[in-house]
This record gives sequence, structure tokens and C-alpha cells, in this order.
Amino acid sequence: MAEVLVLVDHVDGEVKKSTFELLTAARALGEASAVVVGTPGTAGKVKDALASYGAAKVYAAESDDATGYLVTPKVDALATVAEQASPAAVLVSATADGKEVSGRLAIRLGGAVLVDAVGVNADGSVDQSIFGGAFSVKSKAAKGTPVVSVRPGAVEAEQADGAAAEETVALPAVDPAKSAKVTGVEPVVGGDRPELTEASIVVSGGRGVGSAEKFDVVEKLADSLGAAVGASRAAVDSGYYPAQFQVGQTGKTVSPQLYVALGISGAIQHRAGMQTSKTIVAVNKDAEAPIFEIADFGVVGDLFDVAPQLTDEVAKRKG
Repeated sequence: MAEVLVLVDHVDGEVKKSTFELLTAARALGEASAVVVGTPGTAGKVKDALASYGAAKVYAAESDDATGYLVTPKVDALATVAEQASPAAVLVSATADGKEVSGRLAIRLGGAVLVDAVGVNADGSVDQSIFGGAFSVKSKAAKGTPVVSVRPGAVEAEQADGAAAEETVALPAVDPAKSAKVTGVEPVVGGDRPELTEASIVVSGGRGVGSAEKFDVVEKLADSLGAAVGASRAAVDSGYYPAQFQVGQTGKTVSPQLYVALGISGAIQHRAGMQTSKTIVAVNKDAEAPIFEIADFGVVGDLFDVAPQLTDEVAKRKG
């Protein structure tokens, strides 16, 4: 069975949920092999977690420089492993970092890049949601090794037993003249809420929230549900909420189990970043708002009446 390489997304030895989704998707194509890029000892920390989601092999690409440069060490590691393993495909998360890696790697391997997939099929094709979600298509690499970026949250992670046999990969020395060096790292202050792209529930607010001060109505509902908070581009541009929480074509792409849109009209830019969510609930005063076209449940009403009632009801159910 051919190997399928998966780039492990991790922070300080903690594997992100999107990696488990990639390992699940990889098993549709062949034998899932995880590639861990990090400082010495990183692979040992994440090995058990990767094994529990079916990783047959764990390639440890470790060096002191691995986290000191942007993108390049990851591309080097994947290219090195791909040359020796001849994989059926390489899967990465469709994050800003992952998209950069996938493009560079496809050029290195002389393969094809398939971007922002929402499904991976046994025949090697992928499902994509394109033109802001207006069309669903299937794509397949015409030649070479397919490098696929998969949208976080699009694939349901399923546990499986894997041997996680560890193999060491020697990383080539990074040429500082050709690579961007990391000069400092500051942790994102996100409180106790889950990360936006990792969350199974997301509550987002739009222009209809009206101000930064009133955004607490979104936060309160999110906290009652244990959800992440998102915002539309209009809300971010108006200064209601920080840009790191923007959902949409020019923000982050999410695909949670539940997406609650409060005061969001549903412009194509926003829909492109969330419409593959499993269940969409929309609250808007305008009955003609485009968000209702894709919502599973819609409430025509004032979000400041509806959201607090939802928050109270969730609290009652918990109690």
C-alpha cells in the first residue's frame, strides 16, 4: 500500500485537531505517514497521539533550525521524505502556512497542487468548494505527486490504531540568504476559548452587532456553548473585533459542527469561509439576507432579543 504523507501541525508538542483530520483523510488513499518538523525531541512528544489516529510511520525531521525559519524546513522535510518514499499524495492543512508549503512543495516535486479541499477520495480525486461556495467540483492531479491542502474541519477525524514506527530524516542546512528567519515569537492571547479553526462550535457576529461594546452578546453565547468567537469582515473593518478572528475569504476558513451567525448578512466573501459548516444557524432582522439561503435554521429577529434567550436556554439545559 502506498504511503500518504501528512505534515503534522503542532504547537509546543501539542498536535492540532486538523492533523488528525488529515490522517483520517490520508487513510482513504493509502498508508498514513506523519512528518514531524521541529526541534529535537518533538516527535517523541507527539508520537502516541499520531498513532491513535492511524499513523503507520512517524518521520522525525528535527533540528535546532527547524523552528527558526518560516516554511523552508517544512518544505525541505516533505521533499526529502517524498523522494525516498514516493508517496501517493502529500496532505497539509489549508492554513496560511500550509498553503505556502503546498505551493512550494509541488514545484519542488514537479507535481500538482490541489488547494482547499473539503474531501479526499479513494480514487485520488478531491472535493472542492469554489467561487465562494457557489459550486462543488472534483479535481485530480494530471501528473506527478498530488500535494493537497485540506480545509480544517472539513473531514471528520476518526481514531484508528497505527504502529507509528519512527524514522529519522536528516534536514538539509537552511540557507539564511534564501529563507525568512524567525526573530521573535509572541503567544496569541486568546483566553480560554478554543482556537477558531479548531473549534467544533463557532459563534460569529457581523455589522448588525453595531459596536465593539455590544460584541459581548456574541461572546456570552459563545461561552455558554464552549465555542470560539468569529467576526465578519464588515465587523472587523468597523473595529468591532480584532482581525485575527475574521471568518471569510480574506480571513480564516472554518467548518465546525455548528456555526451561529448573529447579525451577518451573508455576503459571498463571508460565506466562502464558513458554508461547509455542518449546521448553520442564522439570526438577522432582514428576512431577505443572503445568509438564510445557506442556513439550516433561520431566525428573523433582533439578535439582541434572540441571542440572550439562546444563552439563557443553553444555561438551563446545562443546569
